[in-house]
Order: sequence, then structure tokens, then C-alpha cells
Amino acid sequence: MILAFPMNPAPLLPLSGIRVVEFAALGPAPLAGQILRQMGAEVVLIDRPHPDAFSARLGPRDNPLHAGKQRIVLDLKSPHDRARAHALVCASDVLLEGYRPGVMERLGLGPAAFAAQRPQLVYARMTGWGQSGPLAPRAGHDLNYVALSGLLSLAPDCGTIPPVPPTALGDAPGALGLAFGIVCALFQRQQSGRGCLVDGAIVDVLAMLSGILHWLAGTPALGARTACGQGPSLFHDAPFYALYTCADGKKISVAALEPAFYRRLLAKLELDDVDPERQYESQDWPSLRKRFAEVFARRPRDEWAALFANEDACVAPVLSFEEAPHHPHQLARENFRLAPGSQASISAAPRLYPLAGEG
Repeated sequence: MILAFPMNPAPLLPLSGIRVVEFAALGPAPLAGQILRQMGAEVVLIDRPHPDAFSARLGPRDNPLHAGKQRIVLDLKSPHDRARAHALVCASDVLLEGYRPGVMERLGLGPAAFAAQRPQLVYARMTGWGQSGPLAPRAGHDLNYVALSGLLSLAPDCGTIPPVPPTALGDAPGALGLAFGIVCALFQRQQSGRGCLVDGAIVDVLAMLSGILHWLAGTPALGARTACGQGPSLFHDAPFYALYTCADGKKISVAALEPAFYRRLLAKLELDDVDPERQYESQDWPSLRKRFAEVFARRPRDEWAALFANEDACVAPVLSFEEAPHHPHQLARENFRLAPGSQASISAAPRLYPLAGEG
């Protein structure tokens, strides 16, 4: 059953009046600019006269991360165009760039170039390795930053090659981290009257976000796995935290970590002979995992999704990119905007609303 949800009120746009100059780059920098734009900022994109080699290989498809931005094409090798870029920045609140350390300085557009003329400027730099440290001048991409964080070592089976994660695992948190840093810098400017430099490094953000896993690494949940021991891992071997294949070949996710949720899971699977009090007895896990797989293989994915839709059992369907925008919860949250004949566009998050009772 699909529940009817009230439409969300129009969100606040806290960055209205903030002007951002974004220098065209790949990966997380344009995503950070899009996050700021969706929060109300005006974003001016200084684009290259010709696409970079990687973008050219992707074809003529419009980059959705450029949507809603004012695009100005400038050749930064030209003194005249560099002067135009300098003037645009001096009339703005935020400069956002995603080049390797030293590139903007060589163009005469580094932080020192604006310190006297625009001391209120927030100068935001998006890199993989950061502005300092032994890897700062080196090339890198999402997979490298995730590898250095320790997160990539959590393979399904110890000793095997980990699966390659999607680029969103590093680049997207890096973009969100930079956007958060920019907002913090704007807040401190409001108090001090002066801007600052925001050193946004993906490797830093991943280290910060992996704090919970570094904590778990010292517990039975991950300890044996991180040390490549033989002990079972809660997040790799437990039958109640896993993916299962359904009758139609599609997948369902199960994450019933807490006892109350595990009880509901067993009840809906009609496994009345399984003792919920033995949930964390790891010697039971291999046989239980096999039984769970057999049960989930009896019905197609969407039947299971409907069965668990109103249950606190921590079960959700694994959706494709085509399916995700049409899921009832995604529609109710208005997370995707759908237009006939075009790809889904992504809504801003998190959203800000007036407190209840404010008019």
C-alpha cells in the first residue's frame, strides 16, 4: 500500500545573496558548487573554451552539475581573460576551485592575489590529497583516497581483492565536506568580517567520516576482519546484515542489527523455529544465512518490499538508478525531479524550514 504524504513546504534558501565563482573542474568541485546553488547561492561557472579529455570521452551529454549555474567561457591562459576572472572573484563571496596545488598560483589567481582587494573572500580549494603533505602534489582519484582511509580494506572475504566502490564513496562526501567548510567560513566571516582559505581534501573528509568504523575496528564487530583473522564479522557474515537474491534475480537488503528488529524479521519470514535470543551466536550464522537465502529466493523482490514496507525489520529493496527516483518514499521526499524524456535531477539536502508556528 502506498501512503499519501503531505507535500513538503518550500524549503528555506539560506545562501540567497551569496555569490560563488566556480572554476570548472572534474569530480567533487562542481558537485560542491551545485550543493551551494541548491541552497540559494548564485554560482558563476568559469568554463574552459574546450572540454577536458575525460569529459570529451563522456560525449555531448549535458553535465547536470552545471544546471542552474551562469556559465562564462574564459581562457585562463589569456592575460585578458585572467583579468576578467579576477574581477569576477573580487565581486563575489566565494571562490571555488578544484585544481592541483599550485595551479591557481601559477595563473596569478591564488589566495594572495585577492587578500588585499577582497579580504572578505572565502577561498575554497577542493583536492584529493589536500594542500600539504607528501601526497599533495601527486595525482589521485576516488579509489585512491578510499584506499588510504582504510575503508577499502573491508572486503567481503579477508584476503580477497575488495570490490571497486562507486566514485560517490569518496568524491561525494568530499564535496559535501567542502560545502560544509564554506558555510562555516561564511559564518566566521559574519563574525570577524574577514574571509579565509578552506582546504577541502577528500582524504581528510573520509578520515573524519570513518571515525565510527575505526571505533568498531576495536570491537568484535570488525576486529577480526580488520586484522585479517578468522573470526566472523557482524557486518560481513551475520545473516541479518546482508543482501539476498530474490526469485526474480533482484536483490533485497537486510540490516536488522537490533534484537527488536530481528524479531520482526524472523516473524515476517515465518521462521518460528529460530530462537531470536541467539541472534549474536556467530556459530549459528552460516546455517541461518543459508536458510534466509532460501526463503528470500521464493518470492520476487517487490513482493518482499511490499511485505516489509510497514515493518520495523530494516529491510529495503536494492533499486537500480532507473527505479530509485520512482520509489514512493523518494517521491514523497521529492529527492528527484522527473521530467518526461530526460534524466532525473537531484534535489538539495539537507533542507531548512521555518520553525513550527513561524509565519
